[in-house]
Amino acid sequence: MNFYIVMQGQTYEEEKKHNIIWSHQLDKSGQTPHSWGRMKEVESGDCIFHYVKGDIVAVSITKTDFSESLNPYKSENSVDGYTVETVYEELEKPLNIKRHFEEIQPLLPLKYSAFQENGDGNQGYLFPCNELLAIKILELISDLNIYEEDQEQLEFAIGPIVSKERNSLIPIIAETEAEAKVKIRKGKQKHKEALAPFWNHQCALCGIDLPAMLRASYSKPWKDSTNEERLDPYNGLLLCCNHDALYDKGYIAFDGTGKIHISDRLYESDYEKYGVNPKMRVNRSEPNKKYFKWHKKNVFK
Repeated sequence: MNFYIVMQGQTYEEEKKHNIIWSHQLDKSGQTPHSWGRMKEVESGDCIFHYVKGDIVAVSITKTDFSESLNPYKSENSVDGYTVETVYEELEKPLNIKRHFEEIQPLLPLKYSAFQENGDGNQGYLFPCNELLAIKILELISDLNIYEEDQEQLEFAIGPIVSKERNSLIPIIAETEAEAKVKIRKGKQKHKEALAPFWNHQCALCGIDLPAMLRASYSKPWKDSTNEERLDPYNGLLLCCNHDALYDKGYIAFDGTGKIHISDRLYESDYEKYGVNPKMRVNRSEPNKKYFKWHKKNVFK
C-alpha cells in the first residue's frame, strides 16, 4: 500500500460523485507535470487523502490501478486523462492542516511536498505521502472523528461501533495505519541488517558494539528517500544511540572524506559530554558520499 494526497478543490464534488480521482495527461505546453504523471503510480488498494480548501475532508482506498480515460468534464470523447476508481469515506470532522501543521511539518518531504512552509496547499494534483506522514494524518483524523466515542465502548464493543455507518472509518484507519507501520518496521530492519556489516557491527564513531545500543542511522531520511534508497546499505551508517540522535537532528555530519562536521549549535565546551571532537572521521565507502552530501546540505544545521 502506498499513500497519496490529492488536491481537489472545485473538482471534489464531481469526482466524489463518480468515485474517481482524475487528472489530465498533458498541460498546454505538451508536458506532464509530476503531480499528473504520479497518477500512473497508483495501484488498487492504495490510500488517498482528499484535500479541499485547507482541510483533509475524506479518505479513500483505491479500487483499481490507474487507466487512461475520457475527460469527465467535457462532452467530446477525447482520451486525455488518467483515472483511478476509489471509494470515498467522508469525514464528519475534516482535518484542518494549518491547525495541526506543527505536528505535520516535520514529516513533510523536502521534494514534492503537498504543503508549503506556511501550511497552504501546493499547486498540483496528486502528491506522495510517506508512511510517517500518513500515520500522523490517520492519528489526527482518529482523534477528531473516532476517539470522542465513549472509551469503554471502544474497548469492549468494537463490533457494534464498526457496524455504525458513521464509524465505517474505523476499519479503514486501523488497517491502513497497521500496514504503514509494518512497512516501516520491515524496511528499517532490512536496512540495518544490510548496513551493519559495513561498519563491523559497531558504532562508526565510538566503537560501541552492544546491539541494543546501535542504530542504523539514515543519511537521507525515510520521508525523503525512494523505496530503493530506504533499503540501500550505503544510505547511512551504524551509530550508538547518542551519536544517532546527533546525526538524525543535524548536530553532526560527514563530508566526502568521512571527516566529521559539528554544528555551531553545540558549544565546544560540551564536545566531550556528547562524545564528539573535530578530529573524528568515519571509514566511509565511495557510495556513502552522495548520501553524506545530501545529509550535510539538507539536515545539518
